[in-house]
Amino acid sequence: MSDTVGEFLLSNADDFVGRQIALTGWFTIDQDQVDRFGEVTRWTPWMHVDPERCAKESPYGGTLVHGFFIVSLITHFMEEAGVRPKDGAYSLNYGMDKVRVLRPVITGDGVRIRDRIKLLDVTDRGDGKRLLKTGHEFEVDGQEGPSVYVEYLNFWFPKK
Repeated sequence: MSDTVGEFLLSNADDFVGRQIALTGWFTIDQDQVDRFGEVTRWTPWMHVDPERCAKESPYGGTLVHGFFIVSLITHFMEEAGVRPKDGAYSLNYGMDKVRVLRPVITGDGVRIRDRIKLLDVTDRGDGKRLLKTGHEFEVDGQEGPSVYVEYLNFWFPKK
């Protein structure tokens, strides 16, 4: 991640507030992944896991990707995009302030999504620890605007 303000660090994170800090590459989700996510979470209604029935009965023309599946990709996308402050030792998931599934994501033969990541807020927690709030707009290839929006909280601990 390159930026005119310099390298993204815990110590200078305030300089990045309000700015997009990453745009990830595309990630393909196929029916097998949707099925496995449904099995693991024990949520397998037909609109997610039955392509034949969806082709006949669904108003969407295909199965839907679980909204929680897309949300669960936040950590993957942040790691892929390098949204890891160089002076940070590790972080802990601190939760989410806002999650919105704005439109269904249809699996079809496979759907490509990516994450537009913006730093929304930084809270100093003392001793170099910082709580970072990032905004995530998940885009679907071929659709305008975000399909899922999440405000994610990550509690960072500095390197010693």
